Order: sequence, then C-alpha cells, then structure tokens
Amino acid sequence: EVHLEESGGGLVQAGGSLRLSCAASGFTFNDYAIAWFRQAPGKEREGVSLISSRAGTTYYTDSVKGRFTISSDNAKNTVYLQMNSLKPEDTAVYYCAADSPMVWGGPNRWAHVSPYYWGQGTQVTVSS
Repeated sequence: EVHLEESGGGLVQAGGSLRLSCAASGFTFNDYAIAWFRQAPGKEREGVSLISSRAGTTYYTDSVKGRFTISSDNAKNTVYLQMNSLKPEDTAVYYCAADSPMVWGGPNRWAHVSPYYWGQGTQVTVSS
C-alpha cells in the first residue's frame, strides 16, 4: 500500500525558514516522481515543486524559485522541501504527491497534473 506522510509544517515569521519532509512507502522510490502542492483557503491548488530522482530533474513554480529547494534522500525514501525567505503568501496546506514520471510530463505540464497518490498535508503559516 502506497503511503505518503508529510511533516515539518508550523508557524513562522516572514523571512524565516521551514523544512518539509515527505516520507514515502509502498512503492519503489526511484520509479516515481514526487511533487509538493499547496492550497490556501479560497484558492486553487498550486504546484510548488517536483523532483524526479531517476531523471535527475527538478521543477519549481516561479513564485518560489530562489527561495525553495527540493531534494530527496533515496536511502530514507524521503523528499524534502527547504523553504527559505518565507512570505505570508506562502501560507497554505502543503501536500506531497507521487506518480509515474510519464504522468507528470515536463516542465510546462507537471503542475497541472492530478497525481494518484497524496499525503494528508501539513499546515504552513507565515506571519507578517
């Protein structure tokens, strides 16, 4: 059974940092690409970043480029999202999601995909 579990969310002041973790189990970690999405109240879900360890690729939405870094630890089956210089507009529930690299597509498509596997989400709140 595939399971994704996020952790690391919390309350932080603007300009601060958080590191989110997504622990994966139930599938061959390297066979899947994993992405972070976020959803703020009253707003549509937004793709934040994706990593494909097998392909060695990472993607970011424009609003987080230069501030967020996605990485993976294949030995721990875990994907991380290091978030620096946080802004109040980064406040949202953050979800990790997994699916085949073929499903995600390329840099212009991945953020609009509805992947099959999802975690339960972790709240990130950035105060001004």
